[in-house]
Amino acid sequence: MRLLGVLLAGLALAASAAAPPARGGPAAEAPPARPADCAEAVARKVQQRYERVDDLSARFEQTTQLASFGTEAAADSDRSSGEVVLAKPGRMRWSYEKPEPSLVVSDGHTVWLFDPAKREAQRFPNAESFLSGAAIQFLLGKGRLLETFRVSALRCGPGGALLDLVPRQPASYERLQLLADPASGEIQETAVFDLVGNVTRVSFSRVEVNRHPPASLFQFEPPPGVQVIELPPSQ
Repeated sequence: MRLLGVLLAGLALAASAAAPPARGGPAAEAPPARPADCAEAVARKVQQRYERVDDLSARFEQTTQLASFGTEAAADSDRSSGEVVLAKPGRMRWSYEKPEPSLVVSDGHTVWLFDPAKREAQRFPNAESFLSGAAIQFLLGKGRLLETFRVSALRCGPGGALLDLVPRQPASYERLQLLADPASGEIQETAVFDLVGNVTRVSFSRVEVNRHPPASLFQFEPPPGVQVIELPPSQ
């Protein structure tokens, strides 16, 4: 669930950080208020912003609400935060700081999950096949929102457009929701709904784009004494 959440959140983070909102001219005009028109217009603006980003870094806060608990209890049960760096194609580094340190790293080919407290590292040998459906495509720099998701607007107005994105192909998650500025396409919040009803919400701050991080940042070498668990993509 954590890895699924961070991969999908990568799409929202990249879209929100692509460029400052346009000022003046047709690009700054809000799309029509009708939900169907709003959904397509805002999705196109999100796509345009995403395409301008090659890499980004930010602070993040992640909350998981478990389907077996009430919303308020779940919000307190699994809250984490840290720093993230994303770079096309398909590279990422999620450094969790709270409630305890952990790391999710991918160079676009291999995904590592490292738990320092347990001195354990899980290795997934094929990042592209780790997730089904559209999520991984955005990290690989190939995603097209309107082609890979059925997009509808749950609401659309000055306070933001809440988009509901359902993958067109079978996936390991049910849907993604994005709260976006209807004029600029800037993402304000993202939520991932998995197949059993769990919800992962991720918010971002201190976003910086196109800083060209070194390739070494997306590589991981297990420290001495760490147990390495090899897992096939299907797990």
